[in-house]
Amino acid sequence: MTLLPHTVGVPASSEPRPGVPTSHTVESNRLADPRWRRWGTYLSERAWGTVREDYSADGDAWNYFPFEHAGTRAYRWNEDGLAGWCDDEQLLCFGIALWNGQDQRLKERPFGLTNAQGNHGEDVKDYWFFTDNLPSHAYAEMIYKYPQVPFPYADLVKVNAERGQDEPEYELFDALESDWRANRYFDVRVEYAKINAEDFACQVTVTNRAAESAQLHVAAQAWFRNTWTWDPGSPKPRITLEGDGDMLISHEELQPRYWYVEHEADIVLCENETNNAELFGGTNDSPYAKNGVEEYLLHGDEHAINRSEGTKAAAISSLRLEPGASRTIRWVLLREHSDAPFTGLPELFRERKEEADDFYSALNPIQTGPDVALVQRQALAGLLWCKQFYHYDVHKWLEGDPGQPTPPSERHEGRNHSWSHIVNRDVIVMPDAWEYPWYAAWDWGFHNVTMALIDPGFARKQAQLLASVRYQHPHGQVPAYEWDFSDTNPPVQSWATWMIHVVDNLLHGNQDSDFLNEMFDSHIQQLMFWFNTKDPEGDGIFGGGFLGLDNIGVFDRDKDLPTGGQLVQVDGTAWMAATTLHLLEISGYLAQENPAMLKTMQRLLLNYGILAHSLEQGTRDVSLWSENLGFYRDAIILDSSPPIPLDVVSIEGLVPLFASLAVNESRVNQAKALRENVLDFMRDYPWLADVFQRAGGDGSHRFFGVVGAERLVQILQRALDPDQLLSEFGVRSMSAEYENHPYSYWLGEERVTVSYWPAESHSRMFGGNSNWRGPIWFPMNLMFIQSLFAFGRFYGATLTVEHPVGSGTMQTLDKVAEDISQRLVSIFLPDESGRRPVFGANDYMATDEHWRDLIPFYEYFDGSTGRGVGASHQTGWTATVALLIQCHGEPRSLFD
Repeated sequence: MTLLPHTVGVPASSEPRPGVPTSHTVESNRLADPRWRRWGTYLSERAWGTVREDYSADGDAWNYFPFEHAGTRAYRWNEDGLAGWCDDEQLLCFGIALWNGQDQRLKERPFGLTNAQGNHGEDVKDYWFFTDNLPSHAYAEMIYKYPQVPFPYADLVKVNAERGQDEPEYELFDALESDWRANRYFDVRVEYAKINAEDFACQVTVTNRAAESAQLHVAAQAWFRNTWTWDPGSPKPRITLEGDGDMLISHEELQPRYWYVEHEADIVLCENETNNAELFGGTNDSPYAKNGVEEYLLHGDEHAINRSEGTKAAAISSLRLEPGASRTIRWVLLREHSDAPFTGLPELFRERKEEADDFYSALNPIQTGPDVALVQRQALAGLLWCKQFYHYDVHKWLEGDPGQPTPPSERHEGRNHSWSHIVNRDVIVMPDAWEYPWYAAWDWGFHNVTMALIDPGFARKQAQLLASVRYQHPHGQVPAYEWDFSDTNPPVQSWATWMIHVVDNLLHGNQDSDFLNEMFDSHIQQLMFWFNTKDPEGDGIFGGGFLGLDNIGVFDRDKDLPTGGQLVQVDGTAWMAATTLHLLEISGYLAQENPAMLKTMQRLLLNYGILAHSLEQGTRDVSLWSENLGFYRDAIILDSSPPIPLDVVSIEGLVPLFASLAVNESRVNQAKALRENVLDFMRDYPWLADVFQRAGGDGSHRFFGVVGAERLVQILQRALDPDQLLSEFGVRSMSAEYENHPYSYWLGEERVTVSYWPAESHSRMFGGNSNWRGPIWFPMNLMFIQSLFAFGRFYGATLTVEHPVGSGTMQTLDKVAEDISQRLVSIFLPDESGRRPVFGANDYMATDEHWRDLIPFYEYFDGSTGRGVGASHQTGWTATVALLIQCHGEPRSLFD
């Protein structure tokens, strides 16, 4: 292949390209005032099927609170909705509901399959796109595409159930292809704009894309999160219809507010309370239950709604749109009564949109080109839309609520029972507000680093949350994710802390040593947790279970081996070495002002040396380096037999490269302190000399890294080979050579294989919704790119490698890193034919004028084609593409 195939407009230089959003835009002034953060797009797309709502004995969260209950049953912990908006405690929520006159349901939230229903795990089936957002949420925009024909709920469930894991998912486009191609749908564009920190407006613009007229009912909805059912002593808030058609909103924790809907609408009210009679054959506290609006609109049931007051209100506008026609509905929420509440709203939305343009123009230099700038802006918009109010008090969840049934006793020995200290009640950026509407520790690190591009203050506060006493376990572990806080994720938190600091310095000129000092203690506690629990033999070899890589191993890494013995994971030890170096870098920075930190530097340096030696030389029992492969891989240690190597070439074997740190010799204080410690340790620990002082380099940097030049070259011969790990669109998670020649391991007479699956998984291991046997994953690619830059700073022009392998072109490591960064960005850019690879073979979405610039950011990407795979709104860690665009993912070079 030719280099840079789809990267027109991406600069070839690796020099950082600073912007100026923090000092020259209206938005920057708002970010200095915390009041502007109180309201935002903090409503999840899914609250049903979550652990928090699960009060079952067996922990079957998907079935305890299924989608079918979502419109009828009150949530305990948080709310969900379509195009949602709420305050930072989710007391008052807003969203839209749609009905095309044919659906069996009111479209109040996206629909999707549970883990068991999908042939590749949980899978949302609606289409919506996050097109804009500001960190203060002074302006936000999204687009939802609503079919004009009945939504095929049953068909989607039935056909996906019939498909095997070696077949593609059955999507909404497949179910309604002829209707999509005939444009029989509505574009529903939802915008929010703040008038000031407490008053705001919403603008819903509906466009009929079809060639014939069509009817649509649009309901602007407001409701209170139900807190009164779970706390019987708390007063019930009210929404009251006033005589002139406006609504008075009263809540003891919110000052009175007035809600005005501009379009002539049918206003109906009900209660955000469970319809016990319909679901469970019980008794309702009120005849106006949660699904009252749906019963009224779809079935004409006047008895289901109240015309004067409630805790949920809907202003229903019934529209008939001609082909291509658009209609706009606006509403506004004000603290003061107004006789002219809609005056100036068109100008408000125009002004806020222009401010968003200014903010992102300042961030993204013009030389990247409009296509690249669009990718960055929509990636960051998605990241901001994935901020969600998250509420989970584990002790209350285990014990139950007053007046409610006592949870089953099995819960006290089940999921998350050892995390009773957790009280989470915060706005958190999620991996995906539908498929993953809960935080995950290592995802969160990548979210925060990317967030630092546009809102470093929020990024720091997010990092501090995970390190706080309400999150981090007293033993030092950070909670992995809601489904199992005790699981083990890669410990990337110290890397994220340092990267937030670096990005903030690079783009915004801030050097917040207080933040580093505060976070450092938490990271040391986490490091000690790993040392105390993940190295059972005490010989510097760490495990940790699946470590976020799901099905990458030959065997399920979270279960006992069928062979017996112990699985020794190369990535577990490598992540520990990398984390130790990240802490060493932070401590070196802090030691410039705090000489007492030098002792901590010494300890971290020695810990790094021992870990690096374990990876490079192995232990008495096993080596994780394969001379046969020229690559790192796992092995099995048996009690009475030689170790069993598992010679699989995967991205797991690149993790040792992540433990790499190049310190510029011009950073005198840090370099001098490190140099003195290194000389002492080399004298006292001669067996660690190689890892303390790597040979070679161009003299500009001191380098600490697990991998030396000889092994680095061998590893890159596989990593940069198009027939193995290198794809046109980044680095694959598994070697493509296994597509035709799978790796095989014989377990007696049973053959266990590892194949190259470039897209969806063919196995149910870890649920089957994620796949690490071939696809491209942005977070691991980012870490690999940063490692190559670190090696490149040390070796400079003294080391070149063939890239791509077989091309005959020799390149320095920084140029290799730049090229891989550009390959990743190219997934979202129009190629020579004008199509974005992320859309795959769907020619309609790739070319239609109303789809082609609405970019989906998936969980991972086809290792052969770049097609998006997995969760379709994973603008959590896939939003790191914004960092790649800004500085090829490597902002550290500011300090060199």
